Amino acid sequence: MQVERLKINYKTLEEFRKFQEYGLQELSMLEDLEANLIENDSDSPFYGIRKGEELVARISLYRINKKYDPFFQPAQDYFELWKLEVLPPYRGQHYGTALVEHAKTLGLPIKTNARRGSDDFWLKMGFTPVNYNPVRDRGENPYVWLPIGVQLRDA
Repeated sequence: MQVERLKINYKTLEEFRKFQEYGLQELSMLEDLEANLIENDSDSPFYGIRKGEELVARISLYRINKKYDPFFQPAQDYFELWKLEVLPPYRGQHYGTALVEHAKTLGLPIKTNARRGSDDFWLKMGFTPVNYNPVRDRGENPYVWLPIGVQLRDA
């Protein structure tokens, strides 16, 4: 399984249409892609895995500047992981795991919001639940992954 940074172009937009689940707008990257659409932009926040020519799994990683960091000590840039999704026929084949492991190789802390029922996956991936009141007050269910040398800030 090879993770690739996806280019922002019309072909990618068409590929993402397969991932849109009816009624689950948070899983649709179409709006993000359209907002960032620059033909073949190589500085894309989107990553994916293909099987043959078909895009079967995708993720977005947005780099957040350390001035907005409420989580880590010392404060630093981190990735906000969003919209991890694997097409139904390919679930259970470790595509999601491969995408998260790739995100870890980028060397920054990672924060995500666990969807209902996904807590076991994030714990297995080495993420830690965060009980940070301002974030919880917004209804988030944050989990973080810390590279060596980074600690959580006191809540």
